[in-house]
Amino acid sequence: MVLEKKEKSKKLKSKCYCYMLQCSNHAYYTGWTTDISRRVKQHQSGRGSNYTKMNSPVELVYWETHKTNQIARKREISIKKMTHQMKKNIAHGNNHVEDDTKNFAKYEYFVSSPGRVNLLGEHVDYNGGPVLPVAIDRSVSLWANKQDDELFSIKTIDLNLEVIFSLESLERKLDIHGARMPDWALYPASVIWAAVKNQLTVSGFDAIFSSNVPIGAGLSSSAAVEIGFAALLREICNWQIDDTQLALLCQTAENDYVGVNCGIMDQFACANGVDNAALYLNTSSMKWYPVPLPEDVILIIADSKVKRALASSAYNERRESCNQALKIMRQYLPTINCLADINPDQLKNFGKSLSEVTYKRAKHVVDECQRVEQAVEFLKNGDIVSFGRLMREGHESLRDLYEVSIPEIDILVDLANQSQDCFGSRLTGAGFGGCTVSIVTKEKSDEFIQYLKSGYFKLTDKDINVYKCKARTGVFVEWRKINQSQN
Repeated sequence: MVLEKKEKSKKLKSKCYCYMLQCSNHAYYTGWTTDISRRVKQHQSGRGSNYTKMNSPVELVYWETHKTNQIARKREISIKKMTHQMKKNIAHGNNHVEDDTKNFAKYEYFVSSPGRVNLLGEHVDYNGGPVLPVAIDRSVSLWANKQDDELFSIKTIDLNLEVIFSLESLERKLDIHGARMPDWALYPASVIWAAVKNQLTVSGFDAIFSSNVPIGAGLSSSAAVEIGFAALLREICNWQIDDTQLALLCQTAENDYVGVNCGIMDQFACANGVDNAALYLNTSSMKWYPVPLPEDVILIIADSKVKRALASSAYNERRESCNQALKIMRQYLPTINCLADINPDQLKNFGKSLSEVTYKRAKHVVDECQRVEQAVEFLKNGDIVSFGRLMREGHESLRDLYEVSIPEIDILVDLANQSQDCFGSRLTGAGFGGCTVSIVTKEKSDEFIQYLKSGYFKLTDKDINVYKCKARTGVFVEWRKINQSQN
């Protein structure tokens, strides 16, 4: 065996190991050791245990490294409790979730973390401007139990996959097998990483989650996952931080661990949502308040099914253009802290120093900030018609100045804005695909959805997903006492 080579043996002796052997009767034997090469030789020679002696020959099929004997022993006990199929999945690298993990009754904690849709204020949160998002009633659902070790077991029901990692492997974005962590796992892992960096206590946990927030559709599916796991850790580790601080932690996690330079809006909305209200947030001061939405309208979200991956898209390029614009504008306006501090007249007077593309990006940000402030006043006065006009103007700016729309999105927006039942429609989210949001008369919502679906299919020969949504509260955690026998 490869592990019997001397150089391998020397390398492996510095840690503790949990290992699995496959016996001649096809059963799996689990143990722990500080010297895996020596221990395997003992089992193969009949000196390891009575069970492996009676069912030899044996073959090493799996092993994990751990920092302490205690963690390795706990992992051994955990694996021994698994079914034969679960052990087989681990041994052969098939990390698929067993059906019995969907027994939600065995979990002590339940977390619900909403997605979000943004009504106005697109691409201004990382420029210090005001935004107007809504936490929606599509969410991430998370079930978990606390573990008294440094192992994190996370299963996604939707993908039917599992990952297990430790604090030791977290920094390198590796699971406990030394394999690269899958992309979906980076979001919960990023929260743990950010917590450690901020000197917050963390505890291992066993968690499963599912989501009905469309992935890659501009509805903050990643932020909903981050906020959900952060709220779980806040509960089980007794973090003394509020929802806004929780959002800031998750923003750091996505920026520095996942590698997406997002602003604060997504995480903030998922954490601080309010029933039947949009959230006005000044991203410079972090001051915010709810803005009630009219009772006779409903939000209709149309998913173009064109997926975009923020980390690999032009999102970061747009952000860099804004940084460049700010740097140049500070030569004329040294007291400004962000692009949102610039008014339209100042941009017109001093923007000649910007390149054509950079000027367009800056103009979108400056004008969009103005639209948000006007929109709040319209909502306060119940003027949904004027609010809808601002939504249409916002989309034109995203399409022509920030250049983040695509033909499929433009078709959906044009169709919606042609309907007499729609007050306004626009791209929502970072763009390059994803969704539109429309404000529609509630009693006409079914007819509007049918009109939008049929009209889009007629023009593109493609289907879309359409959702009715309403504003809901932000993330919440429920705890319940369970019988130990359920575990």
